[in-house]
Amino acid sequence: MTCTEFISLLDDLIDDSVNDRMRADLLAHLKDCEHCEVTLNTTRKTIEIYRSHEIYDLPPDLRERLHAAIMARCKRGC
Repeated sequence: MTCTEFISLLDDLIDDSVNDRMRADLLAHLKDCEHCEVTLNTTRKTIEIYRSHEIYDLPPDLRERLHAAIMARCKRGC
């Protein structure tokens, strides 16, 4: 399984809507791919934060740097 294939099935894995064979393939990929493991964990954490409705106040300087970085990235093509 490639990382692209893993990412395309990430929602199904998180939603627990994959069959046993596909789950085994996805988990086998995770054992050998730190990038996809980080992506899965980050996505799960993002969903958890969103569901808990936690709001984080950022210091103004951090907020400005983050906003500038996001805008610069979008201008380059996200």
